[in-house]
Amino acid sequence: MNRFARSDVLRILHVTPRQFSGWQKAGLIANGESFTFFDLLQLKKVRDLRARKVRPAVIRQSLLAMQEQVAGMENPLLEAGTFPVGSRVVFRHQGRSLDPIAGQFFMEFEPAGKLLPARAVKPISQLETAAEYFARGLALEEDPNSAALAMQAYKTVLEFQPDYGPAHINLGTLYYNQEEFGQAEHHYRAAIECDSRYALAWFDLGNVLDETGRLAEAIRAYGTALALAPTYADAHYNLALAHERNREPRKALRHWRSYRKLDSTGPWSVHAYNQIKRILKADKLKLIRGR
Repeated sequence: MNRFARSDVLRILHVTPRQFSGWQKAGLIANGESFTFFDLLQLKKVRDLRARKVRPAVIRQSLLAMQEQVAGMENPLLEAGTFPVGSRVVFRHQGRSLDPIAGQFFMEFEPAGKLLPARAVKPISQLETAAEYFARGLALEEDPNSAALAMQAYKTVLEFQPDYGPAHINLGTLYYNQEEFGQAEHHYRAAIECDSRYALAWFDLGNVLDETGRLAEAIRAYGTALALAPTYADAHYNLALAHERNREPRKALRHWRSYRKLDSTGPWSVHAYNQIKRILKADKLKLIRGR
């Protein structure tokens, strides 16, 4: 991967040395004098948020809160869309918009067109072209009718950087939604090859394996996701379902209980609670009959 000197970053992003140093002190970018394409994409988002008067401390707090809200997400600035609401940061991920600090979902948003310039951006370099395509892919996903355009945007990113996991994940999910499971699996596995500790990739792989009837493999994939991110609520839920279908109720029980600890109020929590009661009741009857 090409690397860029600090002076190149300042020139490309049109920021001052003082601004850049402040972002490093706030923990928004790693310290160093050499930066990758994806560092620049991250810095571009920081720059745009700062231009809307979002304080560095709030950006940092939002990133940490988002990592807690979405298990398996390692870098929210790269893996989700972002836009400011007042002095806060809202992230768009998997069709939902969330203020992670408040834990609040939003139903109405600014027009999606505001996330990107109305006219085509003329790239300063190949680097900026790739960055713009990835950002464009995230924005296009907000419109279900733009799935094909979003897919093409992510494919273009992968032409520039074949080992970028989030682009593989997003492209795989678009294929999954179109029931093109072979293509989805290919990109989920590619994301894992990019980073074997990518919990979200293991979870998504588990989903496609489950969907295509490979239950034992799906259980292993979900288990790997949970080994990497033990508080991944959705992985506990899906693994419990998989164990139920595999006629392993006691193993399912463990994950239903874990899910309830992580989500005690949502609608899926009610289902988990009912499954816990059903399994415990069945177990009690077995013990009585076995006497």
